[in-house]
Amino acid sequence: MEKLYFEIPGIARKEDAIDYIREFYEYQSDINGSGGLHHFTDNYESWLGKLEQDYTREPSEEKVPARTFFLVRDTDRRIVGMINIRLCLNERLSRYGGHMGYSIRPTERGKGYNKINLYLGLKVCDAHGIDKVFMDADLDNPASWKTMEALGGIRIREYYDDIYAHCTVVDYNIDVKKALKEHPEFEDMIRLVDPVF
Repeated sequence: MEKLYFEIPGIARKEDAIDYIREFYEYQSDINGSGGLHHFTDNYESWLGKLEQDYTREPSEEKVPARTFFLVRDTDRRIVGMINIRLCLNERLSRYGGHMGYSIRPTERGKGYNKINLYLGLKVCDAHGIDKVFMDADLDNPASWKTMEALGGIRIREYYDDIYAHCTVVDYNIDVKKALKEHPEFEDMIRLVDPVF
């Protein structure tokens, strides 16, 4: 498998990032883990400012500090995925949403990239002292929850959410250190880039 890495969004990626979002609209696919990029396609610079505020904010019941990354393929530097990592949880996120949201662009799915996306996300969590990650997914999105299971995710709940998702949702916990220790094979598929972690 080709190597992948996390990249902190910057101004040089403006056209690539907008193209990433455009593909989701083209394929009529849900957009997750983009840090709200789809709301800023006409003002990318403001989105970069938002990301800086997201990373440095004080946690509250309204918002928590978070980090958003592009998942980039090393060979051609194409953005193949994104991830948004919340560095702590408030009451709402501890019930719905959890620590991470992620996505792989429609034309790059089915290649195992989201496992690498999650693996790198767990490395970020580990660097920030997060020992247990809570995540959720719609039951009718097996690609998402099977990715969690592939990294040791334990299903803790399945329920119908009539507040946020309006569908059946599955909740998972992932032991971060255990997941990283038990999946050394992913180390051959990533390129670490400082100062991402």
